Amino acid sequence: MVLKSELKATLLIPVVVLGIAWLQEGIDQLLFRGQWNLPMVPGGSALGILTAPFSHGGWGHLLANSTLFLPLSWMVCFKSKRDYLAIWLGVFITAIPVWLWWPNGSHGLSGVVYGLLGYLLLIGWLERRPFSLVLSLSALLLYGGVLPSLLPVFTPAGVSWIGHASGFAGGLLAAAAVSRSRP
Repeated sequence: MVLKSELKATLLIPVVVLGIAWLQEGIDQLLFRGQWNLPMVPGGSALGILTAPFSHGGWGHLLANSTLFLPLSWMVCFKSKRDYLAIWLGVFITAIPVWLWWPNGSHGLSGVVYGLLGYLLLIGWLERRPFSLVLSLSALLLYGGVLPSLLPVFTPAGVSWIGHASGFAGGLLAAAAVSRSRP
Protein backbone atom coordinates (compact mmCIF):
# COMPACT_ATOMS: atom_id res chain seq x y z
CA MET A 1 0.00 0.00 0.00
CA VAL A 2 2.83 2.40 0.87
CA LEU A 3 4.62 1.59 -2.40
CA LYS A 4 1.46 2.26 -4.40
CA SER A 5 0.89 5.68 -2.78
CA GLU A 6 4.58 6.56 -3.22
CA LEU A 7 4.35 5.68 -6.93
CA LYS A 8 1.24 7.86 -7.29
CA ALA A 9 3.04 10.76 -5.61
CA THR A 10 6.08 10.28 -7.85
CA LEU A 11 3.99 10.21 -11.03
CA LEU A 12 2.16 13.32 -9.86
CA ILE A 13 5.39 15.39 -9.89
CA PRO A 14 5.48 15.87 -13.71
CA VAL A 15 1.75 16.66 -13.70
CA VAL A 16 2.33 19.45 -11.16
CA VAL A 17 5.32 20.77 -13.14
CA LEU A 18 3.24 20.77 -16.31
CA GLY A 19 0.40 22.42 -14.42
CA ILE A 20 2.69 25.37 -13.67
CA ALA A 21 3.36 25.82 -17.39
CA TRP A 22 -0.36 25.61 -18.20
CA LEU A 23 -1.17 28.10 -15.43
CA GLN A 24 1.45 30.53 -16.75
CA GLU A 25 0.08 30.24 -20.28
CA GLY A 26 -3.49 30.67 -19.06
CA ILE A 27 -2.59 33.84 -17.17
CA ASP A 28 -0.57 35.02 -20.16
CA GLN A 29 -3.43 34.51 -22.60
CA LEU A 30 -6.27 35.72 -20.37
CA LEU A 31 -4.65 38.76 -18.79
CA PHE A 32 -1.79 39.73 -21.08
CA ARG A 33 -3.00 38.62 -24.53
CA GLY A 34 0.06 36.42 -25.05
CA GLN A 35 2.60 39.12 -24.19
CA TRP A 36 3.72 37.83 -20.75
CA ASN A 37 6.53 35.52 -21.73
CA LEU A 38 9.36 34.56 -19.42
CA PRO A 39 12.07 33.54 -21.90
CA MET A 40 15.78 33.13 -21.47
CA VAL A 41 17.14 36.11 -23.42
CA PRO A 42 20.72 37.13 -24.17
CA GLY A 43 21.85 39.76 -21.71
CA GLY A 44 18.65 39.26 -19.71
CA SER A 45 18.24 38.16 -16.14
CA ALA A 46 19.69 34.79 -15.15
CA LEU A 47 16.24 34.07 -13.74
CA GLY A 48 15.20 33.42 -17.34
CA ILE A 49 17.11 30.13 -17.18
CA LEU A 50 14.64 28.96 -14.53
CA THR A 51 11.47 30.53 -15.97
CA ALA A 52 11.94 29.71 -19.67
CA PRO A 53 10.71 26.08 -19.45
CA PHE A 54 7.38 27.28 -18.07
CA SER A 55 6.82 29.98 -20.71
CA HIS A 56 5.41 29.18 -24.16
CA GLY A 57 4.49 30.99 -27.34
CA GLY A 58 0.82 30.03 -27.21
CA TRP A 59 -1.43 27.06 -26.58
CA GLY A 60 -0.15 25.10 -29.59
CA HIS A 61 3.45 25.39 -28.42
CA LEU A 62 2.50 24.28 -24.92
CA LEU A 63 0.34 21.39 -26.15
CA ALA A 64 3.09 20.11 -28.45
CA ASN A 65 5.59 20.13 -25.59
CA SER A 66 3.10 18.61 -23.13
CA THR A 67 2.44 15.54 -25.28
CA LEU A 68 6.11 14.62 -25.13
CA PHE A 69 6.91 15.95 -21.66
CA LEU A 70 4.48 13.81 -19.66
CA PRO A 71 5.27 10.34 -21.03
CA LEU A 72 9.02 10.95 -21.03
CA SER A 73 8.83 12.33 -17.49
CA TRP A 74 6.86 9.32 -16.33
CA MET A 75 9.38 6.96 -17.90
CA VAL A 76 12.16 8.63 -15.89
CA CYS A 77 10.07 8.81 -12.71
CA PHE A 78 9.36 5.07 -12.90
CA LYS A 79 13.10 4.67 -12.53
CA SER A 80 13.93 7.34 -9.97
CA LYS A 81 12.83 10.73 -8.62
CA ARG A 82 16.50 11.50 -8.03
CA ASP A 83 17.28 10.95 -11.71
CA TYR A 84 14.34 13.18 -12.68
CA LEU A 85 15.74 15.99 -10.54
CA ALA A 86 19.23 15.40 -11.99
CA ILE A 87 17.84 15.90 -15.51
CA TRP A 88 16.29 19.23 -14.55
CA LEU A 89 19.59 20.32 -12.99
CA GLY A 90 21.51 19.16 -16.06
CA VAL A 91 19.17 21.08 -18.36
CA PHE A 92 19.54 24.25 -16.26
CA ILE A 93 23.34 23.91 -16.19
CA THR A 94 23.64 23.39 -19.95
CA ALA A 95 21.30 26.34 -20.57
CA ILE A 96 23.80 28.74 -19.00
CA PRO A 97 26.14 28.92 -22.05
CA VAL A 98 23.12 29.38 -24.32
CA TRP A 99 21.90 32.25 -22.13
CA LEU A 100 25.37 33.82 -22.08
CA TRP A 101 26.35 33.53 -25.73
CA TRP A 102 23.44 32.63 -27.99
CA PRO A 103 22.03 35.73 -29.75
CA ASN A 104 18.34 34.69 -29.62
CA GLY A 105 15.97 34.14 -26.74
CA SER A 106 14.15 30.88 -26.19
CA HIS A 107 11.46 29.37 -24.03
CA GLY A 108 9.33 26.27 -23.65
CA LEU A 109 9.57 22.79 -22.18
CA SER A 110 11.26 21.37 -25.27
CA GLY A 111 14.73 21.76 -23.73
CA VAL A 112 13.57 19.61 -20.82
CA VAL A 113 11.87 17.19 -23.22
CA TYR A 114 15.18 16.70 -25.03
CA GLY A 115 16.95 16.41 -21.67
CA LEU A 116 14.59 13.60 -20.69
CA LEU A 117 15.14 11.91 -24.04
CA GLY A 118 18.93 12.26 -23.85
CA TYR A 119 18.93 10.73 -20.38
CA LEU A 120 16.66 7.86 -21.41
CA LEU A 121 18.73 7.02 -24.48
CA LEU A 122 22.01 6.93 -22.56
CA ILE A 123 21.08 5.44 -19.19
CA GLY A 124 20.50 1.92 -20.53
CA TRP A 125 23.83 1.86 -22.28
CA LEU A 126 25.65 3.11 -19.16
CA GLU A 127 23.95 0.85 -16.63
CA ARG A 128 23.27 -2.21 -18.80
CA ARG A 129 20.50 -3.29 -16.42
CA PRO A 130 17.30 -4.81 -17.80
CA PHE A 131 14.96 -2.01 -16.72
CA SER A 132 17.32 0.73 -17.90
CA LEU A 133 17.78 -1.04 -21.24
CA VAL A 134 14.00 -1.34 -21.69
CA LEU A 135 13.65 2.39 -20.96
CA SER A 136 16.36 3.27 -23.48
CA LEU A 137 14.97 1.04 -26.21
CA SER A 138 11.41 2.24 -25.59
CA ALA A 139 12.51 5.88 -25.74
CA LEU A 140 14.39 5.27 -28.98
CA LEU A 141 11.49 3.46 -30.64
CA LEU A 142 8.78 5.84 -29.44
CA TYR A 143 10.56 9.19 -29.60
CA GLY A 144 13.68 8.73 -31.72
CA GLY A 145 11.91 10.45 -34.59
CA VAL A 146 12.40 13.85 -32.96
CA LEU A 147 16.19 13.50 -32.83
CA PRO A 148 16.83 15.22 -36.20
CA SER A 149 15.54 18.48 -34.71
CA LEU A 150 18.73 18.61 -32.67
CA LEU A 151 20.35 19.91 -35.85
CA PRO A 152 19.61 23.34 -37.30
CA VAL A 153 19.14 22.02 -40.83
CA PHE A 154 16.09 19.99 -39.69
CA THR A 155 14.59 22.63 -37.42
CA PRO A 156 11.92 25.05 -38.62
CA ALA A 157 12.70 28.76 -38.55
CA GLY A 158 11.91 30.33 -35.20
CA VAL A 159 12.46 27.10 -33.25
CA SER A 160 15.43 27.11 -30.90
CA TRP A 161 17.43 24.09 -32.04
CA ILE A 162 20.19 25.20 -29.66
CA GLY A 163 17.70 24.93 -26.79
CA HIS A 164 16.93 21.38 -27.88
CA ALA A 165 20.62 20.52 -28.19
CA SER A 166 21.58 22.06 -24.84
CA GLY A 167 18.69 20.25 -23.15
CA PHE A 168 19.76 16.97 -24.74
CA ALA A 169 23.32 17.57 -23.48
CA GLY A 170 21.88 18.24 -20.02
CA GLY A 171 20.12 14.87 -20.10
CA LEU A 172 23.31 13.11 -21.18
CA LEU A 173 25.18 14.87 -18.37
CA ALA A 174 22.53 13.76 -15.88
CA ALA A 175 22.69 10.15 -17.05
CA ALA A 176 26.47 10.14 -16.69
CA ALA A 177 26.21 11.67 -13.21
CA VAL A 178 23.58 9.32 -11.78
CA SER A 179 24.26 6.01 -13.56
CA ARG A 180 24.77 3.08 -11.27
CA SER A 181 27.32 0.37 -11.87
CA ARG A 182 26.18 -3.09 -12.80
CA PRO A 183 26.10 -5.43 -9.80
